[in-house]
Amino acid sequence: MAGKQKILVVEDESSIASFISAILEANGFEAMTAHGGREAYSAITSHCPDAVILDLGLPDMDGMKIIRAVREWSTLPIVVVSARTHERDKVEALDAGADDYITKPFGTSELMARIRTALRHTHTSGGVAGGDSGTFRTGELTVDYDKRRVFVSGEDAHLTQNEYKIVSLLSKFAGRVLTYDVIIRELWGPGAGGDNQILRVNMANIRRKIEKNPAAPEYIFTEVGVGYRMREGN
Repeated sequence: MAGKQKILVVEDESSIASFISAILEANGFEAMTAHGGREAYSAITSHCPDAVILDLGLPDMDGMKIIRAVREWSTLPIVVVSARTHERDKVEALDAGADDYITKPFGTSELMARIRTALRHTHTSGGVAGGDSGTFRTGELTVDYDKRRVFVSGEDAHLTQNEYKIVSLLSKFAGRVLTYDVIIRELWGPGAGGDNQILRVNMANIRRKIEKNPAAPEYIFTEVGVGYRMREGN
């Protein structure tokens, strides 16, 4: 029998660390805790956990430094759990390499769903906009990577090339938020700048083609001020 997946909880408030650890263990994981940044980084390098739940406001260093340091050598899933609610903090953490960002207070079900998603998806090296084969399915939506087409209920959605690239990219990281800057960089290159308008126009067109009600999307959700998230696959 395989051993339990090990999750490192990095949280300086003991009561919150104990609460998260209890949730993890009740759901079949092994929990470890660290109360500071240096202790956390040491635990990551020595114990090789399967994922990290990271608070940003640590007493000895900002959690953002841990994300950047780990991303220099590892694709270890990192889920940020923070009291910082500003969009800029979310964008910075996700762009630095965090897999997800949950604001306090949070629900048990939400936490576990985000952790399981992070465990299923790890960062790839280099570009992610092409080179895939096979299909992705969620609900009535199918992304066919070989044909480079998107179908809804078996019917071709007739996406443009850029629209297909956006849907394809989001599908490869289904369940995770991709920031506006990440999407723009992957599709239009590092020199594209930070203008989100072209992306918003493309997304509006995509939703008209794949959603029954574009105002209440089923497949691609907006994280306001941050980016987009594709519904997880079937």
